[in-house]
Amino acid sequence: MKQVWKGGTLLYPLPAVIVSCGNSEVSNLITVAWTGIVCTNPPMLYISVRPERHSHAMIMANMQFTVNLTTSAMARATDLCGVKSGRDCDKWEISGLHKSPGVAVECPSIEESPLSLECRVSSVSHLGSHDMIVAHIVDALADDRYLDAESGRFSLENSGLMCYSHGGYYSLGEILGTFGFSVKKNKNKR
Repeated sequence: MKQVWKGGTLLYPLPAVIVSCGNSEVSNLITVAWTGIVCTNPPMLYISVRPERHSHAMIMANMQFTVNLTTSAMARATDLCGVKSGRDCDKWEISGLHKSPGVAVECPSIEESPLSLECRVSSVSHLGSHDMIVAHIVDALADDRYLDAESGRFSLENSGLMCYSHGGYYSLGEILGTFGFSVKKNKNKR
């Protein structure tokens, strides 16, 4: 039997990402778990950010940001970037994360991230406690440590990705299947 609870933000797990924003001179980092893909063609995603956050003003001023996927090795820095304010400290310095210059946007990406998605803001919806910022993904910066030399396949699953679920950070584990495995025909069956 299931209990009936008041509606709330219980859609978990979510990716735990660090969003870098600003420009090449002044930038900040903010941890965001309310994010996801909204469109394939053109490639678009959203992030939800409280308007009072320091990073919100930087994103609105530059209309661009970079979503950096996080790994288990980045767990401490990911949490720190979510609890400290860039108004009071330099999160780059205290997190130990390193800047990599932007390619299609002015804001830097995080060197330690296995995949960084550079984005330009398309629209902003004021929803209540958060603004949903929808953006075009203008390019993806993939760490070549996860490229298979023979096949050229990007093996993001080997990077130690982590997610966020109901107040906790979790490393992603073993593969349970691949897309379409439930309907795949057995080639050996006659």
